[in-house]
Amino acid sequence: MKHNRRSIRLKGYDYAQAGAYFVTICTQNRECLFGDVVDGKMALNDGGRIVANEWERTAAIRREIELNKWVVMPNHLHGIIVIADNVGAHGRAPLPDDAPCNVPTSTVFTRPPKSLGSLIAGFKSAVTKRINELRKTPGALIWQRNYYEHIIRDERSLNRIREYIANNPAQWDTDRENPNLTGVQPRARTNNDDMPWEARG
Repeated sequence: MKHNRRSIRLKGYDYAQAGAYFVTICTQNRECLFGDVVDGKMALNDGGRIVANEWERTAAIRREIELNKWVVMPNHLHGIIVIADNVGAHGRAPLPDDAPCNVPTSTVFTRPPKSLGSLIAGFKSAVTKRINELRKTPGALIWQRNYYEHIIRDERSLNRIREYIANNPAQWDTDRENPNLTGVQPRARTNNDDMPWEARG
């Protein structure tokens, strides 16, 4: 089975290079583990607070990255991650809130320790450990196997994604990730997914 799995990463792209990425990480079976949306706002439970804490901690312990807009939802997390090319003395990446994000392409795919994949793997592992300790459920799966990412190539795309993240809680009643939304199947995403921003070329 392992050899038949299809990668959802962009073939030939170096996910360790400088640039901005929009990521979505979903819970196993889209189970709502992190709280509820109340009056259009996300109310985190203890598990959700662990997710938020570990996401913020990601930037604190990794000098090469900076977190931009993000939100924890009942069964997923959306976030913009910036991998810095030249990291300053305080580990801050050179991307102000209104700056464009131009991401070059690479011909070699790698997964070094500071790559996007390694970052997400470390985050998921830390959250899983803490939530299982909290619930006393050792070995339980918290996250689905993979994650989804979109390479942010320009300022227009960056701003649209920021807006999408900010509005996500208010749109929960019609969100395809909402398991209480009847008659709609969860979104099947690919590299060119149907989210409201430019599809990757």
